[in-house]
Amino acid sequence: MGVITNILHGLVPILLTHGLVALIAYCLRLYMQGQKFKKQTDETGKVVIVTGANTGLGKETVRELARRGATVYMACRDKRRGERSRNEIVEETNNQNIYVRVCDLASLDSIRKFVDGFKREQSQLHLLINNAGVFWAPRQLTKDGFEMHLGVNHLGHFFLTHLLLDVLRKSAPSRIVVVASRAHERGLIQVEDLNSDHCVYDEGVAYCQSKLANILFTRELAKRLKGTGVTVNAVNPGIADTEIARNMMFFQTPIAQTTLKPLFWSVMKTPKNGAQTTLFAALDPDLNQVSGVYFSECSLKQVAPVGCDDKMAKWLWAKSEKWTGISY
Repeated sequence: MGVITNILHGLVPILLTHGLVALIAYCLRLYMQGQKFKKQTDETGKVVIVTGANTGLGKETVRELARRGATVYMACRDKRRGERSRNEIVEETNNQNIYVRVCDLASLDSIRKFVDGFKREQSQLHLLINNAGVFWAPRQLTKDGFEMHLGVNHLGHFFLTHLLLDVLRKSAPSRIVVVASRAHERGLIQVEDLNSDHCVYDEGVAYCQSKLANILFTRELAKRLKGTGVTVNAVNPGIADTEIARNMMFFQTPIAQTTLKPLFWSVMKTPKNGAQTTLFAALDPDLNQVSGVYFSECSLKQVAPVGCDDKMAKWLWAKSEKWTGISY
């Protein structure tokens, strides 16, 4: 009854002030919020790293982990923004064990320094959430010369995960969660031009390739971790109302801000709801032995056929090892 009352309290003012169209948009938004992770768990004593943790899905993930008692390392590119988010979360949850550390996934050196610092402070790691991402950005290169989508979304997390595997194994049972996307369905690994050096650059193509790389990485890593007590799974958070579209110039135009933004708002999840499948994959006790799969709306989903290509997964793994200068 309380839920119905809350909904009515939201519906009536909208209908009176803005009319039927706004009411339909509001109802659609309620419908689009998706499934929630409702199980209560106690994460006291668990050590967690979340990348891209100062805003959007990452921030909401940290907030919920803090509420459940975890010790969380917020791996952020911008320390100032990270500290601002950290202070807000600590004040809300009263969990002081939340730490901000600089980690720029567009720099292998920054990733290495982050891991070195983490290992000086902690001897255990129970959960690694590879959440940070670049979305639809104009062509840029990382500090190491990688195309930005591939470099941050895939190679940066590939390298970070590699450097932390020893601690994850030692802390088993432990988990890795890779935040992917349904965009992997439209992805294609450009074997002849993986770094997009020779093509006419398309932000969407580059983004979808990086999300397919997330899926293939998860698949191959799960095989390599079999029997270690470390699991790895990929998730689709859905379309959430975060800052991730800030690089899309179209969304900065007047027509997009005044006309299309309200429309998109109606079909977007809130950041809190967008983080639910990540939390499900990270915390659900029924998933202790589950690895190498893909979740959406807090349930198991089948990846696209391109995400089941074991030969391509092995090729991408070998290429990623070479480019990041590591070997498992």
